[in-house]
Amino acid sequence: MPLTLDTLRRYAVARSLFKPTTLGRAIKKLGFVQADPIRAPARAQDLTLRHRVRDYCAGDLERLYPKLALEEDFFVNYGFVPRALHELMHPRVPPGDNTAAPWMTSTWTIARAQQAEALLAFIRERGVVHPREVDAHFAHGKAANWFGGSSNASTQLLDTMHYRGMLRVARRVAGTRVYAARAASPQTQAPTDAQRHAAIDALADVAIRKYAPLPAPCLGFLLSRLRYGVPQWAADRAATVARAKQRLKSARLDGVEWYWPAEDTPQSARWRIDDAVRLLTPFDPIVWDRRRFEMFWGWAYRFEAYTPAPKRKLGYYALPLLWHGRVIGWGNVAVADGGLKATFGYIGRAPRDAKFRAGLESELELLRAFLNKGHAAY
Repeated sequence: MPLTLDTLRRYAVARSLFKPTTLGRAIKKLGFVQADPIRAPARAQDLTLRHRVRDYCAGDLERLYPKLALEEDFFVNYGFVPRALHELMHPRVPPGDNTAAPWMTSTWTIARAQQAEALLAFIRERGVVHPREVDAHFAHGKAANWFGGSSNASTQLLDTMHYRGMLRVARRVAGTRVYAARAASPQTQAPTDAQRHAAIDALADVAIRKYAPLPAPCLGFLLSRLRYGVPQWAADRAATVARAKQRLKSARLDGVEWYWPAEDTPQSARWRIDDAVRLLTPFDPIVWDRRRFEMFWGWAYRFEAYTPAPKRKLGYYALPLLWHGRVIGWGNVAVADGGLKATFGYIGRAPRDAKFRAGLESELELLRAFLNKGHAAY
């Protein structure tokens, strides 16, 4: 079978929408799951997992998180990562380095380090601590945040300590992170260049496997985001991309070089797509890379939750609508009066196929069950 853009589209959808499995196996297969706090009608992590985990209900990840070998942390974005991947990213800040992560507004001064040590002792004494307890005990006051507003200085300090690997998220309570002290990484001699390259390449491969196939510009963009998970290796970006290209398979289509894992063959018959209709989260791996999205489906999808309402074209939290391996439009879904209110938009005409209408109704029924069964814990 010749390699075409349609072949790559089918491959991208089929490899991402694998046969539903257990929660732990699905996260391992995905590599990591991006998180987002907006719930419309559910959080992004739950909307991602409902297509890939058997009998998944809204809130299951948050409920089961303490029992799983997972960590909340930054990777190429913020989300849930297997503990083995988490360990590859730490320690992020070498001992004696007083630089904060670039998006953290708090400067890691001597005074700040002393506050952190006092807070770490407080958390170790109590085991697990809610931010309210920290704020009540230390009364750190308010501090400017990177949105231009203000927030509790204690919350910012907890965030920075979490990023630096001093703390871990033990669980969430009503969506709020509660923290425990993280076991310190053993202090060993500095890694060799070969060890550093092996670690960063392993992290790069996790990201690539989730979003493959990738056109060359998207591959470079994706790997540049490794600076969130491993900021001290940001200077290695060009070399990391070059090594990745050597490991991957590739082909040129219409003047664009595409890359995918060496163990895969996009033309293989194993990459089958079904005729189910699916509403995807804006952060689903199938649609996450907006440049690849436009190359695959010929139209621009935009996440408009932070766009002023009068300027929105798709809606506050438009869910890409997938059918027969193509994203043909979008839906806005809200919980209203105990049920779902859904509106849809299409690129071109809405499909008139009876199988599409039946598939869309089936997807909405599945979405209702996913929300209703998870309601008590969510």
